[in-house]
Amino acid sequence: MASGNKLTWWILAALVLGVVVGTTLNFTVDDTAPWVSGFGVVTTTFLRLIKMIIGPLVFATLAVGIAKMGDLGAVGRVGLKSMAWFMAASLMSLGLGLLLVNLLQPGVNLGIALPDIAASSGVPASGLSLQEFVTHLVPSSIADAMARNEILQIVVFSVFFGVACAGVGDKAKVLVDALEGLSYVMLKVTMLVMWAAPFAVFAAVSAAIAKSGLGVLAVYGKFMGEFYLGILALWVLLFLAASAVLGRRAVGLFRSVREPVLLAFATASSEAAYPRTLAQLEKFGCSNRVTSFVLPLGYSFNLDGSMMYCTFAVMFIAQAYGIELSLGQQLVMLLVLMVTSKGIAGVPRASLVVIAATLAQFNLPEAGLLLLLGIDHFLDMARSATNVIGNSVATAVVSKWEGQLRAEGEIPEELAHAIEPVTSTDLRS
Repeated sequence: MASGNKLTWWILAALVLGVVVGTTLNFTVDDTAPWVSGFGVVTTTFLRLIKMIIGPLVFATLAVGIAKMGDLGAVGRVGLKSMAWFMAASLMSLGLGLLLVNLLQPGVNLGIALPDIAASSGVPASGLSLQEFVTHLVPSSIADAMARNEILQIVVFSVFFGVACAGVGDKAKVLVDALEGLSYVMLKVTMLVMWAAPFAVFAAVSAAIAKSGLGVLAVYGKFMGEFYLGILALWVLLFLAASAVLGRRAVGLFRSVREPVLLAFATASSEAAYPRTLAQLEKFGCSNRVTSFVLPLGYSFNLDGSMMYCTFAVMFIAQAYGIELSLGQQLVMLLVLMVTSKGIAGVPRASLVVIAATLAQFNLPEAGLLLLLGIDHFLDMARSATNVIGNSVATAVVSKWEGQLRAEGEIPEELAHAIEPVTSTDLRS
């Protein structure tokens, strides 16, 4: 089970097998709780393995990338280009979601009993105010940020650290070289961890279907179908945007990231795909300096799938309860989501917290979230995969704008060694 195409096929096989086993358990076992709990151990263990990689990998790659830029102006230029793309992509995602949910009306005549308007969803409605967001950017301790995998805080520290290394010059060369070595070691660790991906995919899908059954998909079929249609439309727009900048290489970009996209889809976590996405983008030809800066930044500011889902979900709940929102209110909601969606962690169900906060701001019933909890895992699969695609496109585009997109197939020797397939010989040694 090596990386690359073979691993992709193993993940697909695990996905199909998970559907079969989950459906079988749902129909034949009266109490699926022990099975769901057992499968949950496998999925949780895999996600923890991924999380142990992310902090050191983000810090090492970003600090080295900035240190090697050597110019604070270059850091600012890449940052501004990245944020410009993120804002444009955010508006496109939110606007497309708002347009489609108004056209398709998935919440109208739902045909099922609505939860009592006074019921609690159990999801904390904790949106960040502007003051809280700004103070949350800066870590009180880098060790604490690493421990909690606060990517945005790690990014802030890494920027300062990288700029300081660039300012020190040759005196920091040994430290920068050591961090660069750490980044390649973490990529090799990623390849080892990826051996467990098919098992995690099988466990996650089996548990979700064993618990909810395929019946829940039939009940919410219209909403899910229309949301996936919206996601497909967003993929097309992202591909067109990539083609406008990258030309024919946009096809190669989407082909290169198919494995991390599939992993994010199957595990419902874009965070799980981060290390592999980083490796594949550099293999595609994106500059290490740009990739190590833009990708972690995108995981906080450019979650296209999650943002589209937020508009879809809020309007779906309003439609289900027959609450009309004027065009002005919807535009205000779009702007609110532009702010509150930033800093969402790339972990399962993080979007629900933002949705809960938005419902509270517009006096929409929090109980509406109960309509989505049963199918949220299946919706999270689509938005997580879309987050990976959106950030991959952003990274490739900024690399192109910076003139740091290598020719196809031109891979630095040290990177090729770091991402080469893991073999049984590697494990024995």
